[in-house]
Amino acid sequence: MVRKATKSDIGRIIGLLHQVNMVHYAIRPDLFRQHTTKYDAQELETLIGDESRPIFVYDDGEVRGHAFCQVTEVSGHQLLQDVRTLYIDDICVDETARGRHVGKALYEAVIDYAQSIGCHNVTLNVWEGNDSAMSFYRNMGMKVQKTGMEVILDESVGQ
Repeated sequence: MVRKATKSDIGRIIGLLHQVNMVHYAIRPDLFRQHTTKYDAQELETLIGDESRPIFVYDDGEVRGHAFCQVTEVSGHQLLQDVRTLYIDDICVDETARGRHVGKALYEAVIDYAQSIGCHNVTLNVWEGNDSAMSFYRNMGMKVQKTGMEVILDESVGQ
């Protein structure tokens, strides 16, 4: 049920991207705009053809979730070990399909893919306040790698 996205999935993916945006907007309206998406149809068409940025979809007759990924490599760095990483840039399960193991299937497919291409690790970011995502990833066996911190200097932004 999990496969790589095709151009015919773009309309459904955009709908899912709207859901992701609204989750982020609800948590951080000072950073995210309401009612928009990270990518438009043309950008998605380009991404679907980019092997270094695979997009997976859960499809049981309808696309119920997606996982946007990015393969990165460190090589010959003075400080860091040579390593290939698969970064999960975005994962979404349609709000009507939550609790039906769609996220787990997507996550496991991403892990399998990362192993198949020789990745050392899989990473992602979770916004503070997205407790359900944090709980899900912990249940999948992920652990905190690093913590990003901030101080808000201009309280009027997003007001």
